[in-house]
Amino acid sequence: MEDARLVDGMTQDELTEVQRIHDIMLKALDKDIWQLAQFMVTRRDDQLFGETEFTLREKALRMGAQALQATVNDRKKRATKAAASSVPTASRTPDSSAGVRGPL
Repeated sequence: MEDARLVDGMTQDELTEVQRIHDIMLKALDKDIWQLAQFMVTRRDDQLFGETEFTLREKALRMGAQALQATVNDRKKRATKAAASSVPTASRTPDSSAGVRGPL
């Protein structure tokens, strides 16, 4: 699996982020992966397709949603915690008739 981790064109920072997100996803999905393995072990060869296949796909879709949610939650946690910087107050805006001469 080491070769699968080598991605051309990625910076070291990106690879570090990939590893971090990978670890977050594994942590979030560990229990589900274990239950999935138990589910598969308890099926006979003649039960692998059909109902088992659809159950497996349903579980995989839920796991994908969990992985997405874990990633979103992590990004929210890592958001900037500092107060927003203040900007100077804009000077008074001119009246709408500024610069216009009186009636002609």
